[in-house]
Amino acid sequence: MTIAIDAARRVEHPTRAERAARGKAARADVPRRSHAGFQAPAVRRDPVAMLEEQAQTRVPELIPIRYGRMLVSPFTFYRGGAALMAADLAGAPRTALRVQLCGDAHLSNFGAFAAPDRRLIFGLNDFDETLPGPFEWDLKRLVTSFAVAGRDRGFDAEDREPINLAVARSYRESMREFAQMRALELWYARVDIEDLAQQWAVEANAKQFKRFERNVAKARAKDSLRASDRLSEVVDGKRRIISDPPLIVPIEELLLEHDHEALQEAMRAAVRGYRRTLSSDRRHLLERFHYAHAARKVVGVGSVGTRAWIVLMLGNDDADPLFLQFKEAQTSVLEPHLGKSKFAHSGQRVVEGQRLMQAASDIMLGWIRTTGVDGVKRDFYIRQLWDGKGSALVEVLEPDAMAMYARLCGWTLAKAHARSGDAMAIGAYLGSGDGFDRAMNAFAEAYADQNERDYAALLEAAESGRVAVEAGV
Repeated sequence: MTIAIDAARRVEHPTRAERAARGKAARADVPRRSHAGFQAPAVRRDPVAMLEEQAQTRVPELIPIRYGRMLVSPFTFYRGGAALMAADLAGAPRTALRVQLCGDAHLSNFGAFAAPDRRLIFGLNDFDETLPGPFEWDLKRLVTSFAVAGRDRGFDAEDREPINLAVARSYRESMREFAQMRALELWYARVDIEDLAQQWAVEANAKQFKRFERNVAKARAKDSLRASDRLSEVVDGKRRIISDPPLIVPIEELLLEHDHEALQEAMRAAVRGYRRTLSSDRRHLLERFHYAHAARKVVGVGSVGTRAWIVLMLGNDDADPLFLQFKEAQTSVLEPHLGKSKFAHSGQRVVEGQRLMQAASDIMLGWIRTTGVDGVKRDFYIRQLWDGKGSALVEVLEPDAMAMYARLCGWTLAKAHARSGDAMAIGAYLGSGDGFDRAMNAFAEAYADQNERDYAALLEAAESGRVAVEAGV
């Protein structure tokens, strides 16, 4: 009997020593000190022009809201400027130590969410830009987010430095620990909120711990039933999503009356198509619900302007809701610099990246490609709207609390990277000393300066009338 072997699917299994040697060899190609600092190139694209270019594929009337949210502070600008930083990172030295990147690993994209076993866990929770690439791109974005947030909080350089170093040190030390774990032990590693609460109770002061408990309680209450109470009402005997324009616009308010039914049917067809991307057990669960209503909902900062729908599904009755979010997935901001995704469907790119990076993911994750009323085909990924989601209140964190949060985010990012990359090679590259940590701190502070210059450029564009801004929305 002849057994055919597909050479393209063959997986190499180097020894631990060989993997560590690869990581140490990478130091010669890209010295760790080469990551320190940031110097903008002599010819650098206008940041406002890059944002305007992104806006070309988005809902035009929502772009002023995006700019308004980005202009709240340099930190909110940073949250919306992933494309700007990706272009800057592309011109810097990069390692060949690749992982599945989040692509937008700033500190507000970490938080609590419900695992399938209904326990709250902590992890990365935004993957719109996910793509394979050099591990340090995510880490640079994360450390810089703490530098920018620290400035936003009024922390001086002396306060910010230990916070920035804490992120990088936690990532480095955690990666080296993950390198020693058994494969299954690493795969199942996660942070349960209950365990985090015990740690926080020891390290935080009474005020900080009470705030933590309030945030956790708020996250636990966020589910489809709560979403239904907050976001829907009964109209003429039927449950419908509320109207709160421009942030929430029911489907029937977006088009002329004669297009309502076409759009409603398109939404039903999208649900049917999405259903086919679920595993059979979860498809069976979804089939217990029927489509009730939909609305466009503005979300986030960087995502504003992309098409995002909330879809109300009902099971046995109105008290049995399932709220889904259909979020447009466009080309990752990393793709122009790292190459196209292996997934032709951008929604699938997001879902597969999320599953690879998270210890546990939303059971309703799926994707769909659908044609809009304008005749344009677009990709979407689907998840539950509210599923125990919560995030840190950055605007109230003191330096010591931010340092604790920095360590948590560093561990979490290292774990996410170790699931897809070679923890042994990355750990060997990082080493046991603090040289790499200090390089990350120097980069973060230098790039925070660049972020402030880019923020000022958008502010000037708003004041001159170059871009329209809708503030406070």
